[in-house]
Amino acid sequence: REKRDSTCSIICLVYTIFSVGVDSWLYLAKLSSVGSISDEETCERLRGLIQRQVQICKRSVEVMDAVRRGAQLAIDECQFQFRNRRWNCSTLETMPVFGKVVTQGTREAAFVYAISAASVAFAVTRACSSGELEKCGCDRTVHGVSPEGFQWSGCSDNIAYGVAFSQSFIDVRERSKGQSPSKALMNLHNNEAGRKAILSHMRVECKCHGVSGSCEVKTCWKAMPPFRKVGNVIKEKFDGATEVEQRKVGTTKVLVPRNSQFKPHTDEDLVYLEPSPDFCDHDPRTPGMLGTAGRQCNRTSKAIDGCELMCCGRGFQTEEVEVVDRCSCKFHWCCYVKCKQCRKMVEMHTCR
Repeated sequence: REKRDSTCSIICLVYTIFSVGVDSWLYLAKLSSVGSISDEETCERLRGLIQRQVQICKRSVEVMDAVRRGAQLAIDECQFQFRNRRWNCSTLETMPVFGKVVTQGTREAAFVYAISAASVAFAVTRACSSGELEKCGCDRTVHGVSPEGFQWSGCSDNIAYGVAFSQSFIDVRERSKGQSPSKALMNLHNNEAGRKAILSHMRVECKCHGVSGSCEVKTCWKAMPPFRKVGNVIKEKFDGATEVEQRKVGTTKVLVPRNSQFKPHTDEDLVYLEPSPDFCDHDPRTPGMLGTAGRQCNRTSKAIDGCELMCCGRGFQTEEVEVVDRCSCKFHWCCYVKCKQCRKMVEMHTCR
């Protein structure tokens, strides 16, 4: 037994060493005990950062709380988008937070890299606009009168700064030594695709000025889309992701579709190198591979959240559980809504 435990310890240590640098920086979301990241000494104590990221942290300490919020944003959005899939972005208390799933060149890894790069760009940009950071503020390049005749004013989101910081902080891992060339190309491509999901959906928000809101004068500013919109876009790209392989064109290594009949991917598409596992069974040798036993499923659905697919043909069990919902809600002047609590029994289906 001692020999087996020793072997396991060695395997776990080797896995940890070689997995650092994957999504390990997302571990920042777990560091609520650290408090605010306010000085260079804190940067040295942050788990999950490679040395070059520690250096960026020291140069930009004031930005790191936004980066940590970005890490939590990425995890939350991943769990929302994959809530009805076999792999549902469950996190571990170790690094990488999603386990070995994202160390492989799968479609799921592509999504994690894209949403992570987007979340840092989004959180840092939001921090700029809210006045948290001395290094950046609103985008002052957006000014004057637009071709449509409205006045650019207000605080346009400084997405250029957020994207630039995301590129320097996130992409530095892939540009470090020790990464497989094809996987580095894949990750860098998906990082950029995630950021483009924000850039391509920037919107114009306006406010009218005039007598009784007549809109005689309209001032407008550029704003990021809600992050849920960004997540939806990246999830759509996940569903249509392209399997690729590395080839050499002249002296340059590039990714091309593995199936030559497929059209080339664009900068906004996600790419992956290897097929995903089925995620059906718990595999203790693969951190993050938790299986679907005990997961809730939809008995009437034919989609991936349906019991047949979610449970991988193992069957499911049904039990009646009591749920409490708000009901008989009434609006009272002024101004609140009062509801009753209603109890009802519903069927809950869980995978065997």
